[in-house]
Amino acid sequence: MKKKYYIGVDIGGTKILTALTDKKGNILSKAKKPTEADLGQEVIMRNIQESIDKVVDKSEVQKESIIRIGVGSPGPLDYEKGIIIENSNLSWKNVPIVKILNEINGIDVVLENDANAAALAENYFGAGKKADCIVYITISTGIGGGIIINRRIFHGGKGNAGEIGHMTLVPESVYQCGCGNKGCFEAVASGTAIARRAKDAVLDNKDNLIYKLCKGDLDKIDALLVAEAAKKGDYLALEIFKITGNLLGVGIANVVNLFDPEIIVLGGGVMSAESLFIDQMVESLKERALKPNLENLVIKKAELGKNTGVLGAVAVAMGDDLL
Repeated sequence: MKKKYYIGVDIGGTKILTALTDKKGNILSKAKKPTEADLGQEVIMRNIQESIDKVVDKSEVQKESIIRIGVGSPGPLDYEKGIIIENSNLSWKNVPIVKILNEINGIDVVLENDANAAALAENYFGAGKKADCIVYITISTGIGGGIIINRRIFHGGKGNAGEIGHMTLVPESVYQCGCGNKGCFEAVASGTAIARRAKDAVLDNKDNLIYKLCKGDLDKIDALLVAEAAKKGDYLALEIFKITGNLLGVGIANVVNLFDPEIIVLGGGVMSAESLFIDQMVESLKERALKPNLENLVIKKAELGKNTGVLGAVAVAMGDDLL
């Protein structure tokens, strides 16, 4: 039987990560290139193609054995037409990336939202293995998510389902989201929100470790610095993570009530500080989620780490071969 291979391309704001795998998702070769987003579409596409060429050359797999290329990108997307409608990190609008890559490589190409792709990867290769219904939530600079129902990505009516970060959580909040609304899940409970809350607090009270660690330069305050202060026992940093945990619990409870998943998979950089907020998050979740939906619910940390995005793109490339 002819061996099957797949390529995944994860397009980020600062880097492009590409991998070639076998049909079990084992990475045979990997390449990382800077995105160079400020240099425009032509340079970005060149970097993507160079990363594809590199993984093929390193693996020594014949191109004829590569079944499909999967591309993961932030949205909004028209995944059926293979068009990146907009990617604010790249200043792209209406880029027909599937057509471009298909013409260059002569290989079928499929496009998917990066959070959806990550959810699929965790379902087949990571923390959500064998579950039929999982929700993947990434808590990082922003908050994103992907919904898997019957082991397939749930796209909704127009392909834009799963924008978990843009649920309105605190309508009266002064924190504005990148989408333009105020009080979104992302605006009040992400890594950016942690930093923003710390900056606001430090302006009113400089007698804390956060202020000392940033040496008076508020631009240096990020979620990582706040976590460092909290781990050293700073009362203000600990309170900020308590607030964050409570809000994460509220948001996740909404997700649980809507989709009744078997597993919630949590990923993203903020999870490196989970010990600072996980108890408050679980307490808040239990207070707000419907009790029948909590009975067999499992909450797990994402398992694929830095490969989540690229393995997500691979999973998208595999398509029905996953099943």
